[in-house]
Amino acid sequence: MRGRVRAGERGAFAELYEQCARPVYQHALWLTGDWSTAEDIMSETFLTAWRARERLHAEGGSLRPWLLGIATHKAENARRGRRRRSAFLARQRETGVVADFAPETAARIDDARRLDAVRDSLDRLRRPEREVLTLCVWSGLDYRQTAEALGIPVGTVRSRLSRARAKLARFADEEQRRERARKGPEPGPARGEMTDEAALAALPVREETA
Repeated sequence: MRGRVRAGERGAFAELYEQCARPVYQHALWLTGDWSTAEDIMSETFLTAWRARERLHAEGGSLRPWLLGIATHKAENARRGRRRRSAFLARQRETGVVADFAPETAARIDDARRLDAVRDSLDRLRRPEREVLTLCVWSGLDYRQTAEALGIPVGTVRSRLSRARAKLARFADEEQRRERARKGPEPGPARGEMTDEAALAALPVREETA
């Protein structure tokens, strides 16, 4: 597959798209929290990959780390653009918003709320920690593949992931304390129950392959 893609074989690139489009989209969605933006990033990722195909190393394994590395950079650009737009809109006069109450949007709204909650936690991480966490935990890359995607040493991947998990656990603890302070004494979460941040920090990571 790697050699065929490097050679510009369109059939091979179509196969690559079929194999990796969904993981690239999901990775972009976790990083941006927006379905439409994630779709744009997925398209831009494959366009960039096609244009850069000749720069691929001749030797290597799966092309998924390469694609997710491209998507990571695209997502960061999108996040910066979103922050600029948000800052601009915050300075504008507020206008009324007409809510969409169509029944078929209910599940999507619930998913968006949950995604927003997790994204808020991710936003509190430094960019390098956020990128490593999403690649290792949600995209399922091992340490070596994540290092390949981001162009950093494996040891750096390990240390950034460790810091990210420690911070998420701390964020979860802080949020629980704030909730208790707001609501007063209440029964705590059931044994084994975790907040989104704590659950995210506890997810397993594939170990480095040989």
